[in-house]
Amino acid sequence: MNRTQYGWTASNRRRATAVGAALTGCALVVASAGPVAAHGNGQGRGTDYVALGDSYTSGPGIPKQVDVNCARSDHNYPSLVAAERRTSTFKDMSCGGATTVEMWKTQGTNPPQLNAVKRDTDLVTVQIGGNDIGFSSIIGTCAQLSSQDLAGNPCQRHYTSSGVDQLTLKILETAPKIARVLRAVHARAPHARVLVVGYPDLLPEDGSGCYPSVPFAAKDFPYLRDTGKRLNLMMRVVARLNRAEYVDTYGPTIGHDMCKDPAIRWVEPLRPASPAAPAHPNAKGEEAMARAVLKRLGKGHGR
Repeated sequence: MNRTQYGWTASNRRRATAVGAALTGCALVVASAGPVAAHGNGQGRGTDYVALGDSYTSGPGIPKQVDVNCARSDHNYPSLVAAERRTSTFKDMSCGGATTVEMWKTQGTNPPQLNAVKRDTDLVTVQIGGNDIGFSSIIGTCAQLSSQDLAGNPCQRHYTSSGVDQLTLKILETAPKIARVLRAVHARAPHARVLVVGYPDLLPEDGSGCYPSVPFAAKDFPYLRDTGKRLNLMMRVVARLNRAEYVDTYGPTIGHDMCKDPAIRWVEPLRPASPAAPAHPNAKGEEAMARAVLKRLGKGHGR
């Protein structure tokens, strides 16, 4: 491809190099950072637990829906974690469509999510950032562009037309927003154990596609897969730098993405076959994320 065709200039190359260096630096920080500081008891009985997050946390469409405004299920992963840990108090503030802004801002009938975090809160899980980078918009754009070149990568070309990957930039721009959320959690609950929950595997790990069930062009599948990985890497690093623990939900969900058969998938495609929102975890996906959170809790602080 002629690099000038998409506005690739010397300045673009410098910006692209900076972006790549930032992501490489993220990986190095994860590898070299020391243990996370211990907070809270997080030991089940007597634990006051608050869940913060977006629709991947709230569980839209999964029975039983207990909050219409936020599309919140009583079988989402926070509810499953609370039941398993037998918490003394549990407040699920997650809400579909939430961004980091809604941590401080009312969302319909849902008050600012951070309002639930108190000084005696022992455990906080946070899963946020997907809407900050425009998750729904990305899916819509890539689905619309796929008809231009089903065998190619029209979505990737769209987001890199300036010579710099705009989705990578959005991820980097979201990092300080999540960091601010974590600082606010620590300020409100200085003894709490804080877990940042990553996003599950949405697309085949091997880069293969499944058009038209998931209507992306063939070479856009690996591009979007890698974008999801970059988002999770950023969340891992931000957690480490802000005295929080990271919960990997991507690794445990590989092989259960939305391209798989209904019997084995944990994330539904754009036309769900199980009760769930399009491109969101179904009940099995929420169970898988709950297992990942419980596993992290079982390891103890900073391990």
